[in-house]
Amino acid sequence: MQQPQDIPVAPVPTHANGWLWLPLVLAIGAAAAAMTLESDTPPPLAAWLTLPFILLVGGVLAMAMRRRAIVLDNRELQVRATFYTKRFAIEAIDLDKARVVSLEEHTELSPTLKTNGFSLPGFKAGHFRLRNLGKAFCLVTDRTRVLALPLRDGSLVPVSPERPADLLARLRELAAPMARR
Repeated sequence: MQQPQDIPVAPVPTHANGWLWLPLVLAIGAAAAAMTLESDTPPPLAAWLTLPFILLVGGVLAMAMRRRAIVLDNRELQVRATFYTKRFAIEAIDLDKARVVSLEEHTELSPTLKTNGFSLPGFKAGHFRLRNLGKAFCLVTDRTRVLALPLRDGSLVPVSPERPADLLARLRELAAPMARR
């Protein structure tokens, strides 16, 4: 039994954090402006609690974005993406069809419809429908270098390791002993 192997994930683009915090800062500004308007009655305490609540939500989402991992543990691949985790045996991957792609060129594999996931420009994590309407569990941080792992059940797992070709080679290496048996 070997130690779990952490596969480095490609970094999230810096603009993704801006897309996370911009709406929250605008919401704080709007809430503060609404509460400071002249009125006959002061805003209730609950209104003032919205400001720290918005900051708390932003903090939780920012921490969730940091939870990204691809781990090879024996004959299992584990993908952790924000609030979601998916584990599957290497035998469940159709490695003959697995490939490194750019989602800019292969738009049919782009995560498009979020069914239960976390999505910002440049960052997709969780369960999505692809442009071709197939199901996918995604951890995409770099659209130009994505390892598309088709599963034998018909779904897809697009992931963004730092070196996608190395991960694909490692998966094929682990699957090879099973093919010889």
